[in-house]
Amino acid sequence: MRGRNVIDVNMDLHQPQLIADCLIHTFSFLPEEDLIRASAVCKDWNEAAESPWLWRRFCLQRWSFCNLSVLGSEQESRSWKRYFLRRCHLEMKMAKGSSGGYTCKSLRGHTGRVVGFEYLQGNSAQHPDIWNSSSTVCSASSDGTVRAWDIQKGQLLWCSPVQSPLTAIVSDERREVVISADCEGHVKTWRGLTGQEVASFSTASTHCALLQYNVNSNWFLTVGTGRGSVCTLADPTLTQKSSVVVCDGFKVDMLLVSPDRKWIFAGTKDSKDLSPKVIHTESLTSPSEGEDPLCQSVPVTGCQAAVFMPTQPARLALVHQGPWDKALTVFDVAIQKTKYKSEIQVQQVESFPLTLTSWSSRVLLAAKDSDVLVLAAGLQLRVYSLKGALLASFEEHTMPISSMCVVGSALIWNPRTVNHTTRVKRAKSPSVFPSTGQLPRGDGFSGPLLTSADLEERPGPRVDPGEPVPPAGRLSHRVQRVHRRRL
Repeated sequence: MRGRNVIDVNMDLHQPQLIADCLIHTFSFLPEEDLIRASAVCKDWNEAAESPWLWRRFCLQRWSFCNLSVLGSEQESRSWKRYFLRRCHLEMKMAKGSSGGYTCKSLRGHTGRVVGFEYLQGNSAQHPDIWNSSSTVCSASSDGTVRAWDIQKGQLLWCSPVQSPLTAIVSDERREVVISADCEGHVKTWRGLTGQEVASFSTASTHCALLQYNVNSNWFLTVGTGRGSVCTLADPTLTQKSSVVVCDGFKVDMLLVSPDRKWIFAGTKDSKDLSPKVIHTESLTSPSEGEDPLCQSVPVTGCQAAVFMPTQPARLALVHQGPWDKALTVFDVAIQKTKYKSEIQVQQVESFPLTLTSWSSRVLLAAKDSDVLVLAAGLQLRVYSLKGALLASFEEHTMPISSMCVVGSALIWNPRTVNHTTRVKRAKSPSVFPSTGQLPRGDGFSGPLLTSADLEERPGPRVDPGEPVPPAGRLSHRVQRVHRRRL
């Protein structure tokens, strides 16, 4: 045909790679469902449809961050297609929130009330293998024991010797050490995998708030006591580095570290007249001889909740008592250095009143990025912008909200007692959580929300919402894997 370009088919047959490239380019216009169907047509189409380039493109178009190492340590298991299909499956389960979309196991053994529950990493942090891992969790109880469990098998791994009733438990950032505190003020560290006691430190306080963090690969633990002091210990051997009083005569029950580990926030909820304090972390972990830690009061009173903004680590948001009602105020924290000394400057950025229909003694505050704040009080949950604009409001529970967390673009929270649900909101925009999933609970949940790093789908028994709460003396942990948007 004159006037038209004629392709020599015989020439192309000698260049199979060129044909494969053309197929891959054509397949790039297909959605993932059609691409899977096309892979079943013939061998050549299958090889083109399995191209890592195509599935990598699908992943990065859908998610801004992808970590293939979560698929396992075996090289052949790390494929973009496998990652895409697994993650889509988990997102679908989370969106539906059906009872078959998660696994529930009972871990029985404690004879007292469980006061805390911590996940330990079953694999190294550098090479996580969430699909084949045997995740370990540790629990602390008023029966005076720390127990470690294999949550895949529901089996007890080890149990610490009985001591005074425990009041708190945390794990370190590397998920290798467990720290516990008892009602007599003894703080102890335990090897997470073996249960071996590493060290013990006495605060002589009936209340201990625990905060573990690492600074330049150095391990630190800051303890808030019932007498209002903050004590900082180094290494799992618990060597004391410093101590400072922040709320004399009142227990320290608010203790936070900024995302960049430069600031410690400490305060009490028990006094309406005292102001919380911001402390320079370096002055606690590496104090200068003869000098007090660098500390500054935040100019508010009656603080009930606080959070550092994730992407602006020197920005702090607080819920506190305002002139007439509760208010939410945001501060920027910085160090001002002069020739002779350094001082902490706390400068107000924004402040707005909180108009909730009712208030609870338990106020929860979380943050997303640099401009979204999430507040829970009683039955109410509110999402605010940094300027105070109400972005979303939820009042779906029949009992007070006991815990919540923001994971990626998902907001997860659960009630304190018999409402039997954990709710998930996923953001369709950077600042709002409009779509809903709901996970049934077996029995009422009063502890912190547990989100597992193990996202593997395994069949499990369906939980009956009418199942009675275990009687005292036979405590049952309910472990739910809440599927997270981000791996």
